[in-house]
Amino acid sequence: MKIEEIENNKVPVGHVTLVGLGRLGIRTGLNLTQTHRGGPLQITAIDSQKISSGDVIFKILGGRLGEYKVDLLHEYRGIKEVIPIRQDINMGNVGLIDGDVVCVEIAGGNTIPITAAIIKKAHMIGATTISTAGVFGVGEEKIRVMDISEADLKNPVAEELRLAGIKEKHTIITTGKFIKDPEPVTPYILDDIARKMTMEILKALQKRREDIFGR
Repeated sequence: MKIEEIENNKVPVGHVTLVGLGRLGIRTGLNLTQTHRGGPLQITAIDSQKISSGDVIFKILGGRLGEYKVDLLHEYRGIKEVIPIRQDINMGNVGLIDGDVVCVEIAGGNTIPITAAIIKKAHMIGATTISTAGVFGVGEEKIRVMDISEADLKNPVAEELRLAGIKEKHTIITTGKFIKDPEPVTPYILDDIARKMTMEILKALQKRREDIFGR
């Protein structure tokens, strides 16, 4: 097979939905838009937040104060299709969840009930699901990726999700550090978590590709 034919066969496939486009979500989104010769064909980004003075990563990327965060990802989409949805997911609009892979990266307050609802909706449509379960750390922490069924009972996020009915077939990514711990959330930890998140998304898309086209 000629190299041109091989290149032409390495096309984007699948639909990824990113729920939450904050400091972590924008990193994951940009990783996906920069993935070449593969990756997702379509990305949906769901978040109602606008860029504020404290959103340093967005300002570094050239975002303007008052601009919707999802619009910045759409602006930097490259050749990928990025659909911005300027809403927050709640129990009333969870029907917005769609795609082959659904990635939940929301923060602030008690996010467990809505995260569980998103995961359940995603599983109903056959999507692979991934979320975080502790993103604090100074940088020495090992970032672990596992099915929720394998999570430590001491992980409060995983335990609350299990109590909400998410007991298996859901991937969590965690440093094992939480808001109750003294460590902050650092940009390099978010970089590393976004890398892990992107890898899990791409592996799920590759499996989807193999299911459709074969190896």
